[in-house]
Amino acid sequence: MGQQVFQHTLANGLVLLAERMEHVRSAAINFLVPAGAAYDPPGRLGLASVVADLMTRGAGDRDSRQLALALDNLGVDRDESVGAVNMRFWGSTLARNVPATLDIFADVLRRPHLPDDELEPVQALALQDLQSLEDAPQQKVMVELRRRYYPRPLNQDRRGVAEHIEALTIDDVRDQYARLFRPNGSILSVAGNVEWEPLKAQVERLFGDWKPGEDATLPLTASTPLSEHLHKDTQQTQIALAYPAAAIGSPDYYPARAAASVLSGGMASRLFTEVREKRGLCYSVSAWHETFKDRGSMLAYAGTRAERAQETLDVTVGELRRLSLGVTDDEIDRVRAGLKSSLIMQEESTSARAGAIATDWYYLGRVRSFDEVQAAIDGLTPAAVVGYLGRYPVRGMTLVTLGPAPLTMPEDR
Repeated sequence: MGQQVFQHTLANGLVLLAERMEHVRSAAINFLVPAGAAYDPPGRLGLASVVADLMTRGAGDRDSRQLALALDNLGVDRDESVGAVNMRFWGSTLARNVPATLDIFADVLRRPHLPDDELEPVQALALQDLQSLEDAPQQKVMVELRRRYYPRPLNQDRRGVAEHIEALTIDDVRDQYARLFRPNGSILSVAGNVEWEPLKAQVERLFGDWKPGEDATLPLTASTPLSEHLHKDTQQTQIALAYPAAAIGSPDYYPARAAASVLSGGMASRLFTEVREKRGLCYSVSAWHETFKDRGSMLAYAGTRAERAQETLDVTVGELRRLSLGVTDDEIDRVRAGLKSSLIMQEESTSARAGAIATDWYYLGRVRSFDEVQAAIDGLTPAAVVGYLGRYPVRGMTLVTLGPAPLTMPEDR
């Protein structure tokens, strides 16, 4: 039997998605709520992460320990995470335990305790997470790049600002929850060996009376390309770059993904070969594609010794630009193989499928079929990638460096 995907929108706006996977005995549950870091108000950066953590510390009739035990007794592997736009609550368990797990997740989403006495420990954990960036220079430079490259508030990192986290009150947490947690705009996806009609009936029972709220908006402040150096006394320099690319809804999305893979899709990729293998310039170099609903970006990173940092930047930028001169059939064959391998592995993972159908709906308002994705991958050619690069040339680049001395963009020297 082919792919079985179901969709239902409740009267209050909550979108329910399900993909039936008869060949497995497990299932995954995925909630997306538009309550990510971009919704943190000025002076309260880091609030989303504190809200997410506190929501799992007691809900419904269970305190924090009882909630954890109830999920453990069902064998639920779970987590919560905060992205730029969405907050995510996820769980994976045996398919037969989905109804009981959904009951508990409904409490977490709709009836969290948000206990005052747990705020201080959650703040302490958030501050530790933020401080850990100082020991992770690659993560640090990418956070600083996104902060300067993306328009506000999409540039807000989930880790926040220490002074803001320390100043948070329980009223801040409860007000943010009340403002943002609502069915309209939220997506619940389930993938695994589940039956659609009983699932739909249970979701209607658990969430049908959830009152919709006012849609929260994200007015964006324009950003401009820049070069900025962050001084740090170290023997290494971290280099981070970003520039515009095709978004997920664009016909150029898969050519953009292919371009990123040619640059950084394994040990035969151009950046690995030219920057690391041939010249020995750095210990780590990579490039990848990121997307929001209405904008895509290509990002690149290199970490190197300070005395070779300028050469590393020159060669990396040179490879980014040289891509528009052409790609080979062998490179595209490797890209196709990698994308198809990822697609096949996704087909076998309930967690991956629950995440994928929710992400598709959020970005596109529909779920892409395997056949559609397969056709897009099969349609990749050297000409398609070069054509994309003609429409999205490497320009408008933002550069952020972290190390002992600033660098200069090649065209600026």
